[in-house]
Amino acid sequence: MNHRPVLLGGRRFRSEPTALYRELRREYGAVAPVLLDADIPAWLVLGYRELHQVTGDPALFSRDSALWNQWDRVPDGWPMLPMVGRGHASVLHSSGEHHRARAAVIGGALDAVDPFELRALAERYADELIDAVCADGTADLVAQYAALLPVRVLAALFGFADEQGPGLVAALNDMVDGREEAGAGQRHVAACMARLVADRAALPADDVAGRMVASGRTATGHALTHEEIAQDLIVMLTAGHQPTAGWIANSLRLMLTDDRFAASLLGGRRSVAEAMNEVLWEDTPTQNVAGRWAVRDTWLGGRAVRAGDLLLLGVQAANHDPQVRTYGTALTGGNSAHFSFGHGEHRCPFPAQEIAEVVARTALEVVLDRLPDLDLAVPPATLTRRPSPWLGTLTALPVHFTPTAPRG
Repeated sequence: MNHRPVLLGGRRFRSEPTALYRELRREYGAVAPVLLDADIPAWLVLGYRELHQVTGDPALFSRDSALWNQWDRVPDGWPMLPMVGRGHASVLHSSGEHHRARAAVIGGALDAVDPFELRALAERYADELIDAVCADGTADLVAQYAALLPVRVLAALFGFADEQGPGLVAALNDMVDGREEAGAGQRHVAACMARLVADRAALPADDVAGRMVASGRTATGHALTHEEIAQDLIVMLTAGHQPTAGWIANSLRLMLTDDRFAASLLGGRRSVAEAMNEVLWEDTPTQNVAGRWAVRDTWLGGRAVRAGDLLLLGVQAANHDPQVRTYGTALTGGNSAHFSFGHGEHRCPFPAQEIAEVVARTALEVVLDRLPDLDLAVPPATLTRRPSPWLGTLTALPVHFTPTAPRG
């Protein structure tokens, strides 16, 4: 056996992640050693039960990145820093009562989103994007559709002007790809969000940013600073856009390549919902998450974890854990016990899950309604994934269809 840690985000993570996770589980068990860029070591939690333990025990596995025992090895400009985090003031790195207060502000701001407004926004932007390609007979449903729609909806809900959407899309992509442009992407998003929060502090408005600024002044036991609110909005935008875009693209790929979902291409709405849930189990857009840090020396999955070690949440690997699931052709149906929305106190808030589901389902329904004879334009085996260690999303989804006239 080769016991050298595997490079997270290497070729096989992009080309055949499910097979790689299976091999890692056979070789190492439920917790495997991996390397981040610059050969920084970490643990990848592959087991379902172990991931449940890590995400459910904040006293032992903290979100405080200051605990990391590798900071002295992290080079300047490290491209994974935006996703791992250092000294961030966001809700992701808070805990206890402070975390609960901030999570309540986020949940309240999102829960106040009008579901009819949300659906109308998603339909309008989806139709505009389809109008731009429907007469061509061909399209890339990643670059021209899935990668554009969620952030346009979220930007409108948050309070951004329409023209800011393209820049936010590019910056968010750079952040999560973990390459050389990651730092610049993070700075662009941070600057945009800081301006939005300052604008809402000066001129209140009934949008997500405005509601968070208003609620943050009276957060229980801790009035939130503008920096904290801006950081939380960045987390919400990042978590809301990229995974939802991947959810749309991966669901379309499944429906275009798997005979079990052929009804979706003939207008079967029930199959759309089934495909979306299947993707959250089998091909979730959020493959790995950074992370948790061990508060003290402990054992996990038979591994000696030292205080300060970084544990990466292997969401996709845990969803495939044969200890809780068997491999086969049966559909997952309505089973939602996957980790795609997280677990524990840092789980994705329920209102955010609802928003993501509405946007993704609307995107699928609109494209299938508008382009009913949609078909994949390349062999399925040639589809490739983005070079991100965190996301399992496609670089492109080329399709062809009968040209139609725009509705506008």
